Amino acid sequence: MGLLSQGSPLSWEETKRHADHVRRHGILQFLHIYHAVKDRHKDVLKWGDEVEYMLVSFDHENKKVRLVLSGEKVLETLQEKGERTNPNHPTLWRPEYGSYMIEGTPGQPYGGTMSEFNTVEANMRKRRKEATSILEENQALCTITSFPSSSICCRLGCPGFTLPEVKPNPVEGGASKSLFFPDEAINKHPRFSTLTRNIRHRRGEKVVINVPIFKDKNTPSPFIETFPEDDEASRASKPDHIYMDAMGFGMGNCCLQVTFQACSISEARYLYDQLATICPIVMALSAASPFYRGYVSDIDCRWGVISASVDDRTREERGLEPLKNNNYRISKSRYDSIDSYLSKCGEKYNDIDLTIDKEIYEQLLQEGIDHLLAQHVAHLFIRDPLTLFEEKIHLDDANESDHFENIQSTNWQTMRFKPPPPNSDIGWRVEFRPMEVQLTDFENSAYVVFVVLLTRVILSYKLDFLIPLSKVDENMKVAQKRDAVLQGMFYFRKDICKGGNAVVDGCGKAQNSMELAAEEYTLMSIDTIINGKEGVFPGLIPILNSYLENMEVDVDTRCSILNYLKLIKKRASGELMTVARWMREFIANHPDYKQDSVITDKMNYSLILKCNQIANELCECPELLGSAFRKVKYSGNKTDSSN
Repeated sequence: MGLLSQGSPLSWEETKRHADHVRRHGILQFLHIYHAVKDRHKDVLKWGDEVEYMLVSFDHENKKVRLVLSGEKVLETLQEKGERTNPNHPTLWRPEYGSYMIEGTPGQPYGGTMSEFNTVEANMRKRRKEATSILEENQALCTITSFPSSSICCRLGCPGFTLPEVKPNPVEGGASKSLFFPDEAINKHPRFSTLTRNIRHRRGEKVVINVPIFKDKNTPSPFIETFPEDDEASRASKPDHIYMDAMGFGMGNCCLQVTFQACSISEARYLYDQLATICPIVMALSAASPFYRGYVSDIDCRWGVISASVDDRTREERGLEPLKNNNYRISKSRYDSIDSYLSKCGEKYNDIDLTIDKEIYEQLLQEGIDHLLAQHVAHLFIRDPLTLFEEKIHLDDANESDHFENIQSTNWQTMRFKPPPPNSDIGWRVEFRPMEVQLTDFENSAYVVFVVLLTRVILSYKLDFLIPLSKVDENMKVAQKRDAVLQGMFYFRKDICKGGNAVVDGCGKAQNSMELAAEEYTLMSIDTIINGKEGVFPGLIPILNSYLENMEVDVDTRCSILNYLKLIKKRASGELMTVARWMREFIANHPDYKQDSVITDKMNYSLILKCNQIANELCECPELLGSAFRKVKYSGNKTDSSN
């Protein structure tokens, strides 16, 4: 979730008074880091994944499932038994936005050898087993992206969706003032409630999330919700949309992320750009969140929901009123796709109007920062700090980076370019952020290995996926739509090989750099992008297979990788369902479903119970996993029911 400082959080008005101080010193901190490590080379490839989990409790007698607000307690126990007892413990646990959430990572980064790919799933299994072992009876650790429950207060005053049961309080004080999402469901670390409150105060109103509802046979048309007790909600909600009003509906979702350490700053910038074009493709492939607030939506991914949930822009910044109190029109939420490429080869494809802080940009140029990196940082720093702790206002800029990270870590983009922390042995890194978390450790491992292996191939074969950034933004919109993996068409580069460096059948010669960019890309299906189509595109899986054939890989590791790639291949072709499609089919076929887009408590219970059984390998799911899933049962499962 980013920087987690300790101390006394300031209100928005107090934070705003220090905003220029934070930006000014944040830039000084970045400059200290840059000048200290700009020439650093030969860092070894290291990488790691982050998996976010939800804690749920099953009431088998009443056929209900609720989110358990014990994340802080579970986290404390896991850390005490793990890293605090043994610094080399194989897992690490960290807090997340929801008090029903925790985040798990490997204890140490993975290295550069191919055999590391064969340890990812085992580590994810260990995480699941560790956390499950300390849960209470009928509780489970779930890797679901969004919690579908109708108990997320479809109507004001309905039963709560949490254990212990708490209800939202939209009238009196509090962080979110949500009609639906109680503050008790927010992690108790002061950063999270302060973020929630300050986003609302800076914006001048509650956040507004409107998700198109899926129109089934008996769904009212138009579908209209009424909120007679809340004028703000009545104004903000839209016909034929599911309305949500709190940061928790976005940041309370779970995701899967990967961070890579590059050998140098130039390699990190190159990877940042190349992977940015892959983000919408992998997001559509990993689609896993079709349900919101107890309704079936017409989207499959959480990205737009989470983007709206932290959109702190004022009406002026959103272009709804003339600029008076603010400095800029800002085209996107601070949680969105990237706005500029960082490498020289990406410069000509930077076709999005970039809003920057011109004074910061000039300062960076004068300090020897090149144009592309300077505009990237100056764009991040048009944002205000959202949280500030009284004890963290005055810092040693040469040895601390809290002010830089304050802005950097609250620009939640598809890719994040991460300078090394001051005085550390950590190198330049990039973070790949668009993936939805999957039900099983096998699936999550498959997506992680696919992305990491792709970075190896990009660097080894000097691949070039770059297209105009505006087209990547269009791809992001398509990727979130229902069944985008099968029905969507995505702009993708036709010739990804630079000057014949790649050794993959089907790769042609690189185009002359003076040719029109429009001739370099075309619309493709995800099946074509991933699996290839003769005469059109070689396909990413065939390229990865070619790379594997030229590498020395032990039999077990090769087998694991091929199993993972088989899952990706079949998801792309439609032979296997995405999690989102599987969930839709499950609800559509539930005996209680009335084809009205409503998910009842009982339906939600059945779905989450089935998800948990699949994750713990207590039942098969060939339409989701095929035959590649290895059947090794977990021990200590506490949630199975004979009902």
